[in-house]
Amino acid sequence: MSPSWEDESAAVIAQGLRRRGFLTAAGLAATAALVAGRPERAHAAVSGSRAMPYPFTLGIASGDPLSTAVVLWTRLAPSPFEVDGGMATDSFPVQWVVTEDASMATVVRRGTALAHAEYAHSVHVDVGGLRPDREYWYQFRCGPHLSGVGRTRTAPAPGAHLDHLDLVVASCQSLGAGWYHAWKDAASEPADLVYFAGDYIYEYATDATSVRWPYTPSLPADFTRQTDTLGRFRQQYGLYKSDPDLQEAHRVSPWMVTWDDHEVFNDYDAEDPSLYQLRANAYRAFWEHMPLRPPQRPSGYTARMYRQLDYGDLARFHVIDTRQYKTGQLPGSTVGDTAERRDPSRQILGTAQEAWLLDSLGSGATTWDVMANTVLFSRLDSDESSGERFSTGQWDAYQAAQQRVIDTVAARNAGGFVVLTGDIHRNYHLDILKDFEDPGSEVVGVEFAGTSISSGRDGGETDSGLELRKRANPHLVSADLRRGYLRCRITHDVWTTQVRAIDRISTLDYRAWTSHTLVTEPRRPGLQVS
Repeated sequence: MSPSWEDESAAVIAQGLRRRGFLTAAGLAATAALVAGRPERAHAAVSGSRAMPYPFTLGIASGDPLSTAVVLWTRLAPSPFEVDGGMATDSFPVQWVVTEDASMATVVRRGTALAHAEYAHSVHVDVGGLRPDREYWYQFRCGPHLSGVGRTRTAPAPGAHLDHLDLVVASCQSLGAGWYHAWKDAASEPADLVYFAGDYIYEYATDATSVRWPYTPSLPADFTRQTDTLGRFRQQYGLYKSDPDLQEAHRVSPWMVTWDDHEVFNDYDAEDPSLYQLRANAYRAFWEHMPLRPPQRPSGYTARMYRQLDYGDLARFHVIDTRQYKTGQLPGSTVGDTAERRDPSRQILGTAQEAWLLDSLGSGATTWDVMANTVLFSRLDSDESSGERFSTGQWDAYQAAQQRVIDTVAARNAGGFVVLTGDIHRNYHLDILKDFEDPGSEVVGVEFAGTSISSGRDGGETDSGLELRKRANPHLVSADLRRGYLRCRITHDVWTTQVRAIDRISTLDYRAWTSHTLVTEPRRPGLQVS
């Protein structure tokens, strides 16, 4: 019988450490803990000046599950706040393994990948040959060091019946704004899939204005300036991904990610050639730190982020990119109902991505069509008088493109149309009307715009601006200003969304609870609060 991954790993580590004179009796116990997936105890296994620095400081992740494949990610970074992560310019072999059990005994796939300095010693392994709709566990090893043990899950076979899907939706995690209590809460109940809707990092400098500053490790001086160079972007990801609650959320569930603006900088103009180098730096660092496949790897200042993921006969996810191809924003933060707002030539997706999306909506044999979106899709008027004001950064400022999506959904009778959104730092849950000009128009879908993990600092239930928007938008079913995330249970009969709330993120003490629950049915679209 061939040795298990644990036996083989422990033997290899022990042999190497004995040969180098590192292993003691205490070290043997720590080696066993390391194999069991507790890397924080592994440092006892090596001591002295000749010990190899622990490289898995940024954790591990999996993502973009297919029916027979999933992407595994890690990055070697013994000193994650340094530009090079504390690594040499060499390439390093990283072994990986996938098993059917959390004890890592039944190995189904294994191999070795090279962590190249060119990509910040990140590793992206597209593991194929897996079984559909199955839970798996995975682990990495580099030299004598093992990562923690991660959990992931494949999607069902195409068209296969799926009873339910547990989904987490989150966005906007400014590290300086507060603690990631929402991720700790989310990771306590692992999901089948996590959708992250953008603003994974913020490009801002990290300085004494951060609520975390008294607790943040000493940082290089680079962090006091805004993120711009490739090295500086890598440092920013190193800082964000060092958070233990974020690491745990990645470890226990596969993720499906897209980007918004702060992965580059706030409301950047994709049509501005002077930003091409900045975009190239930002896009590359994003790919280096996410569980994404090679097709999403950028080429210069472009990258194809839009793609589809199917979950059997239950749901098709259309992951979109609302930043890279859009026509420049209209001047100011809001705009009236102008000809420019309704100009059919103004694009938020670009012609190619929009054609792809419109061709895909309603074309699959799934109960739910899910647009994994970034900025608010539904109409949101911020003027309750006879006038109208719309955000220039949302779909409202690209009204013709917004209507083309709605018309396609309505024409194909895609009743199970759901839009998942981030960006707005508050919970907005809305009915999508066939004609937003008519408040009594048919409901063709719903939108769950989730609040932020931390951006905006401590939230609350409401304020005067939110109450104004409730009055001006009858299709706005519920809204609040709290921090948190969404937890969804999707079945063929009903989509149920729990709005998970965090009372404060400015302190280490907090409370998490379900503030309310919303439901919608695929054949009778429209939100109900329960």
